[in-house]
Amino acid sequence: MGAHHASHLHAHKKGDAHHGHYHQDSQSGILLTALLLTFLFAGVEVAAGFWAESLALISDAGHMVTDAASLGLALLAQIVAKRPPSPKHSFGFGRAESLAAFVNGLAMLLLVVWIGVEALTRFNDPHQVQGQAVTIVAALGLLINIVVAWVLSKDKKSVNTKAALVHVMGDLLGSVAALIAGLVIQYTGWMQIDPILSLFVCVLVLRSTIEVLKESYHFLMQGVPHHIDYVSVGADLRSVAGVLAVHDLHVWEMTPGEPALIGHVEIRDLQDWPETLRRIHLVLLEKHQIDHVTLQPEMPS
Repeated sequence: MGAHHASHLHAHKKGDAHHGHYHQDSQSGILLTALLLTFLFAGVEVAAGFWAESLALISDAGHMVTDAASLGLALLAQIVAKRPPSPKHSFGFGRAESLAAFVNGLAMLLLVVWIGVEALTRFNDPHQVQGQAVTIVAALGLLINIVVAWVLSKDKKSVNTKAALVHVMGDLLGSVAALIAGLVIQYTGWMQIDPILSLFVCVLVLRSTIEVLKESYHFLMQGVPHHIDYVSVGADLRSVAGVLAVHDLHVWEMTPGEPALIGHVEIRDLQDWPETLRRIHLVLLEKHQIDHVTLQPEMPS
């Protein structure tokens, strides 16, 4: 069956949920702007970081390079997420954004580990760092990161954009740390400040990265939305007039921010099902903001 012949199977009619299973309003232009700004400066900072032998600057450069790749992946994911359901993917591609966010989080973890190990080795073997060069490049990097963070902050809905923003905030902190390191080395010659500030940035970025991984993992594993109490949903369903019992109940998110529910409901009389279903829809929407509901009525065993 082709996509044209299957399109009616994905249609939402009267009484169905109002949302589709794909993102129609993903702001890809936001990610594209952030990608271009990050990519243009990444090459400059990588070269300067290795030339100046500053771990703090290399940390920031590593973030910028990772961001260039992650923003590209995020942009691709948002484009894919806009695709409507197909015969082979009846739920659409809304999970592509969370998958990209999860991959980005893992990439950031690897980068943090590398920087941490390198910083620890530099305590015993300090490198001679070009303080003035670090100061200039870090100041430019800070400016670029502020602009990119401001651009990404415009998209407040996408978990994937939030993940990209975490990367950029890590870059911003890295630029601040590199700037401080450059100034301290330039005016005092104390090389130990370089690995110290690198470790400080690693700790801050690690905390934000773990949050992104937890959120994207929860969504990918079809976890119950954080704002919904699964037990309360079951209790509210059982309290509806005409409902005897509820089983095989599942609550998850079809796309980020759009909860869905399926389950089996035992009722007294199948003839009363239309009115009972209307009351169930009303309870789920008012108490739990769930409008995508699929329930199977059954008579008691």
